[in-house]
Amino acid sequence: MTKLEELVEEINRFEAIISQWDESQRCVAVGLKRAIEDLHKAALTHLIKTLKQQSMSALGQAVDDDVVYSVLLYHELIKPPQLPLIERVQAALAEVRPGLKNHNGDVEFVAVKAPDTVEVKLMGTCSSCPTSNLTLSQSVEQAIKNYCPEITQVIALNHSFTDHSSVNSLFLPEDTATWVKVTTIDQIPDFGILTGKVGKNSLILYRQGVNVNCYLNACPHLGTPLDMGKLNHTILSCASHKFEYNLETGECLTIADVTLQSYAVQIRKEKVFVQLPKYSI
Repeated sequence: MTKLEELVEEINRFEAIISQWDESQRCVAVGLKRAIEDLHKAALTHLIKTLKQQSMSALGQAVDDDVVYSVLLYHELIKPPQLPLIERVQAALAEVRPGLKNHNGDVEFVAVKAPDTVEVKLMGTCSSCPTSNLTLSQSVEQAIKNYCPEITQVIALNHSFTDHSSVNSLFLPEDTATWVKVTTIDQIPDFGILTGKVGKNSLILYRQGVNVNCYLNACPHLGTPLDMGKLNHTILSCASHKFEYNLETGECLTIADVTLQSYAVQIRKEKVFVQLPKYSI
């Protein structure tokens, strides 16, 4: 048994003894414990501040020690490591999946849409059940938001992947969308891209002669900005995991039936207009 295990065992032994005391005695013991912990936390806070000023490497080496790390974590002086977003989404879906399967349903992760949206696919009875929206909001959506506080919207794509492009292509009704001038055609390099932001939308525009395509500036895989990638004629490679996209069509060449989120484009007297959702402007 290691020294740390011995100390933890000793603490557990005393806590077990105290739990048998009457309430007034337990209150005294808990008060003493809290006062000692507050003293230790204050001392550790001062120690960390001093180490930060003098040697960050020494502080890093100290935190690498399991005992030091455990004590600092207990006193909430360091944050526990956080899993990548996609792993936390998968953990959330794993939590709700048994309940869905009890009703012959299931859920599948589709994509992260930067900056704050996750797309999922409800399957089995969940995909056709009239209460599937309730299932999404009360179980799947809540679980994802619990694991991923940065996610504010969960969208269920209750279609096959062959319909995915029609879901992503935002040719919206006039009452929910508006045409916005984003640039002029000469500002977009021929066979090149131009990046810009309109409201909440980070957009990437690709031009071939007089033809312009507009996409959300985010890889459907993990939401990495597309303009960070490498463009080779019509093929853009994502900087994160080298997913390749054809900017003429928006289709992914790495995984079949996945597309970039596209927006309708109009050219009016050399001015480039993009149709965007009103709520995002």
